[in-house]
Amino acid sequence: MNTPLAERMRPKSLAEYFGQGHLVGPKGSLTQMIENGVFPSLIFWGPPGTGKTTLAQLLAKEKERPFYQLSAINAGVKEVREIIQKAENSGGLFSGKSPILFIDEIHRFSKAQQDSLLNAVEKGIITLIGATTENPSFEVINALLSRCQVYILHSLEKKDLKKILDTALKTDNLLKAKEIKIKESEALIELAGGDARKLLSLLELVVQNQKTKKIEINNNLVFDTVQTNTVLFDKNGDFHYDIVSAFIKSIRGSDPNAAVYWLARMIEAGEDIASIARRMLILAAEDIGIANPTALVLANNTFQAVTTVGYPEGRILLSECTLYLASSPKSNRAYKAIDLAMEKVKQTGNLQVPIHLRNAPTKLMKDLGYGKGYQYAHDFKNQFVDQEFLPDEISSTKFYEPGENPKEKNIRDFLKIRWKDKYDY
Repeated sequence: MNTPLAERMRPKSLAEYFGQGHLVGPKGSLTQMIENGVFPSLIFWGPPGTGKTTLAQLLAKEKERPFYQLSAINAGVKEVREIIQKAENSGGLFSGKSPILFIDEIHRFSKAQQDSLLNAVEKGIITLIGATTENPSFEVINALLSRCQVYILHSLEKKDLKKILDTALKTDNLLKAKEIKIKESEALIELAGGDARKLLSLLELVVQNQKTKKIEINNNLVFDTVQTNTVLFDKNGDFHYDIVSAFIKSIRGSDPNAAVYWLARMIEAGEDIASIARRMLILAAEDIGIANPTALVLANNTFQAVTTVGYPEGRILLSECTLYLASSPKSNRAYKAIDLAMEKVKQTGNLQVPIHLRNAPTKLMKDLGYGKGYQYAHDFKNQFVDQEFLPDEISSTKFYEPGENPKEKNIRDFLKIRWKDKYDY
């Protein structure tokens, strides 16, 4: 069986590595680290196919360190301890060249599994490099995170993906055996979504589906090939984020049937249960928001519960939350309000807080007028008094526009009565 193209094209040196110039470019963080002879434990955080595994292997080669690799999907404390024991026996600690232990998808390790690394990392028995697609602030325990430097890898730019395509056609023996011409690369680039592995898998699939030696690749050919082979791609995980996207958009589109189908697809593919719940937590705030505030409460409770229960029972909790969110009224007005407010902050800078709203904890501040003129809302009818809460420069700027759902219609009526002379509600 042939080795996949993405594996055949894995760079053999940093000179062959595409993208991540902020890390491995002439002034990159990792470049300077190598030059300075410093090599701490690292966490690589970034989307799939951005070169996390490859970069770990190349760093080990560059520093001439023994390299051990585990996947958090199928490894546990036993495997970690075996490698630590090998590292202790190798004497790397005394030579200053401790072995590198690379753990792919380290966010899938439990707290106990991560705890098993602490002593070895602390003492320098191993140099840990963890790779994760999830925010390490949430997924890596603080004790381990504090012992590691976190580096962010970005989705590859179009120019990098084009270089990878050109390099594959010029250097891969199996591709060179055919007469391949890429007339249009837009579809390959678009479907890859910044993922080098996905790009090469797409190219390989398109080539394998053509039975002739002479192949001209265009956008239509790529789209037709992918649509015919979606099951294959889902099985291999190359369209992982497409499934997630379909799940989110189905909930946002209020289709509970489609949403629970895509949920089932993610569960069957082994998607991390906390990752699914976290995405629903974000959606509850972004897409449902004030139209149904209970959605956020349920999503948060689901997130807390599934991390305790796990699979297989956790699928029931995920299903309940999915169906509830998909069937809920929608509003993105809270999401839009904060974005508008942040944009205004960028435009206007640090405007002064109106003096009547300022805190006056000292006599000097009171003498300067801080807090003078502030009217305490509870002293007035209906707990409301018309006064200014924004800086003068942006007075009467409206950031929140209530939606047309029943909940926000009531909010609009509430605000219209109180702010009829200031905001256009």
